[in-house]
Amino acid sequence: MGASAIVEGVPVSTEHWIGGERVASPDPFEDLSPIDESLIAMVARGGRREADAAVAAARKAFASWAATSPEERAKILHAIGGGVEGRVAELAAVETRDNGSLLRSMRDSVMPRVGHNFHFFADRLLQLHEPDFETRGHRNRVTWDPAGVAVVITPWNAPLMLATWRLAPALAAGDTVVLKPPEWAPLTASLLCDIARDAGLPDGVLNLVQGIGEEAGAALVANPSVDRIAFTGSVETGKLVGAAAGANLTPVSLELGGKSPFIAFADADLDEAVKQAVNQYDNAGQVCLAGTRLLVQRDVYDEFLDRLVEAGVALKQGDPRDEGTDLGPQITRGHFERIDGFVQRAKADGAKAVMGGGPNEELGGLYYRPTLFVDVPERSEILTKEVFGPVLTLQPFAGEEEAVELANATAYGLAAIVYTGDAERAERVSAQLVAGTVWVNCFYVRDLRAPFGGARNSGIGREGGAWSFDFYADVKNVCTAPWERS
Repeated sequence: MGASAIVEGVPVSTEHWIGGERVASPDPFEDLSPIDESLIAMVARGGRREADAAVAAARKAFASWAATSPEERAKILHAIGGGVEGRVAELAAVETRDNGSLLRSMRDSVMPRVGHNFHFFADRLLQLHEPDFETRGHRNRVTWDPAGVAVVITPWNAPLMLATWRLAPALAAGDTVVLKPPEWAPLTASLLCDIARDAGLPDGVLNLVQGIGEEAGAALVANPSVDRIAFTGSVETGKLVGAAAGANLTPVSLELGGKSPFIAFADADLDEAVKQAVNQYDNAGQVCLAGTRLLVQRDVYDEFLDRLVEAGVALKQGDPRDEGTDLGPQITRGHFERIDGFVQRAKADGAKAVMGGGPNEELGGLYYRPTLFVDVPERSEILTKEVFGPVLTLQPFAGEEEAVELANATAYGLAAIVYTGDAERAERVSAQLVAGTVWVNCFYVRDLRAPFGGARNSGIGREGGAWSFDFYADVKNVCTAPWERS
């Protein structure tokens, strides 16, 4: 191993992975831990040179990987999944140090899902089939042909899990991949390259370019030799990615921001609704799917508010490596200040913070108190723009019509949460909500067979199940006339 760092006792290469080799860059960047803002490592800073080299390596490896049988591709993906499962503790420790997520969540939930991503799409590949059908005696046969080189650009809030959510189906489909991890939390992607190598993934099939989004990321999405681009991140960056891709007519899958509603009707199980409302502070509020706009029917509004505040103030904030911690830090100083800017402007607009409302002075650093606003003026910024921090708003509504109107009053459409004891109401309301996913009396129940994506400014396209293969492959139909019998 060339340049590397020891992170929570785990050796991690800080170099790129291109064409089966570690590649250095002369100008590294700092990777700081949000836990204490200390330096973890100096990481290779890629730009156009590394981006072009990685795309070239992926292009060189494509023909062989595309010609590899589905059975062999699935075997290698299962081996990668098994390799992840064998290193869950190490991956969890490194990612917690790198992005500040709770160690217990990384170990018990997130990293096992990383392994599951590979196992699921390996199995799904072998199930991929559309029965032949006839048109006036002509046979139609549908196939999913490998598309080429896919670029995958991922965010920092769950970097490895969200990377493999795109990586696994791309590799299963027969594509070769260039992964650009987030500069704020790049390290577990480097470990994944080691795992993939040990699992037998051929050189050049998976490549890693680390660096700053405006440099390495921009070079990758503008490369005309790229055949697919998958991006998860902000709306603003998504627009830039889409514009660059459009210049080359490169298909894109964009999973962008959210400002999801959490609707609780008076007939809901309030114990469960309040419990899940508090869970919207998960990962220090750095979750795109979070139901940050709490909409509660007037009949139970006061009771809901009292219970929520009681549960919220009981949350323990601190070092995410502590098993008893409920909320960790924000990812960077800049993001911390961005969140505080939203909070202070909301106060200036007349919103009332009944919980939190500022940094955690006792802990210092990047720890921001879980915050809840009530009496928020209509159409104010805190109701319409994504904060991506531990900040919720609470609004009352009278009935279904007003609940739906408030829920849809944003430019986003990623997810929605509905709590009610009436099954028919759940169906009516869900049908009217603008959202890619609606959870009824639950939250964050994810099945990889289901489509996932957003409406409006929350994204373009759907992934999961066959929808992933529809994106990462060229779907072909061969229509054959009846053969003349000799």
